[in-house]
Amino acid sequence: MKIALLVVASAALVGSSIIAVAQDRASQSFLTKAIEGNYAEVQMGELAQKNGQSADVKSFGQMLQSDHAAANEKALEVARGLGVNAPSGPNAKQKADYEKMAKMSGPAFDKAFAQHMVADHKKDIAEYQKEAKKQDAAGKYASDSLPVLQKHLQTAESLENRPTTSKR
Repeated sequence: MKIALLVVASAALVGSSIIAVAQDRASQSFLTKAIEGNYAEVQMGELAQKNGQSADVKSFGQMLQSDHAAANEKALEVARGLGVNAPSGPNAKQKADYEKMAKMSGPAFDKAFAQHMVADHKKDIAEYQKEAKKQDAAGKYASDSLPVLQKHLQTAESLENRPTTSKR
């Protein structure tokens, strides 16, 4: 009987350890994606300032650049604390998106940029909301980041809904 209890107790400990490791891996994966995303948003913000036509797009680009640079400092700090080997730039898809956008300018850039930012921030907000439910450092980072991401989405949506015929 004691052996059976010991086996059950050991199995419970192993099971909870596996769950904890899986949660740690999920948090590490989230942080890796968040850091890549922050790098990508900084670069896209710089591109918007350079290739955008409207003052609003250029201003949004500046907002993205400064907000995501600050967010990345926090994400990198959390990653270091969790022993995550942080990426040093955007992922391949993000680089491809940048290259595509870099070939545009003027009203075409403004429209494509706004559409890209709406889609990207909707996806990011969903991922951050999921992560924010966790009671760990990555969850706190996600939770703290959500208001800024939501502000970015609102700004991108307002740009997306504006006519692009006039220079602002």
